[in-house]
Amino acid sequence: MSKIQATFERLQAQGRKALIPFITAGDPGPELTVPLMHTLVEAGADIIELGVPFSDPMADGPTIQRASERALAKGVSLRQVLGMVANFRADNNETPVVLMGYANPIEAMGVDKFAAAAFDAGVDGVLVVDYPPEESVEFAKAMQANALDPIFLLAPTSNDERIALVAQLASGYVYYVSLKGVTGSAKLDVEAVAAHIPEIRAAVGVPVGVGFGIRDAATAGAIARISDAVVVGSRIIEEIEKSSKDDVCANVNAVITELRRGVDEATKV
Repeated sequence: MSKIQATFERLQAQGRKALIPFITAGDPGPELTVPLMHTLVEAGADIIELGVPFSDPMADGPTIQRASERALAKGVSLRQVLGMVANFRADNNETPVVLMGYANPIEAMGVDKFAAAAFDAGVDGVLVVDYPPEESVEFAKAMQANALDPIFLLAPTSNDERIALVAQLASGYVYYVSLKGVTGSAKLDVEAVAAHIPEIRAAVGVPVGVGFGIRDAATAGAIARISDAVVVGSRIIEEIEKSSKDDVCANVNAVITELRRGVDEATKV
């Protein structure tokens, strides 16, 4: 059983939902990534999505694009990101870590080499935004051969054929993009999300996390009621962006604590 699957099963037994925050590795500085990862856990994160900085993050809005730019300006590479995960694992071997990014850095390293290096570093899952499921059969096999969960995106525009294909390939969880657009681009329509989640959950057979547009305890709670996990990125990056390096961990802790409260209160029996 993967660490991600075990986490969801534990939460389900407790009647709780997963909180999955996203940060970009290397932002605001490479030396702060591991402390921020520990801060996320301390404040209530169940799984961490760690962004691999990329020069053209097409699914991301301006906030996360700027985070990638700041990290790249400091020379952060995929190999360095893997090193950050390994450093995190020196003190935390329980919290699942999912790398989220784009195909180019992985292709440059080589899929098989990347899969082996990710496993060695302590990565648990990989979400590659621009690997469409129709072209990801071999990628998914390579990940699973190295005990990594291949995680895929689904969206309001996903048709039945794509959902069925993701169901064949995905493990760990699937990430449902709640909006038609980039991260942080629009107001979340909870009713529209609620209309899609049951059919997706029934089709894929793994937990369904929802992201894009979740900014506060209220929206986190609303999504927690209808999904298995709440994914938050842009709101956290905004806090990182406006914080000093001395205050960034404390400020991020406050944001995650509030999101955790929203998720737990909304799903309290």
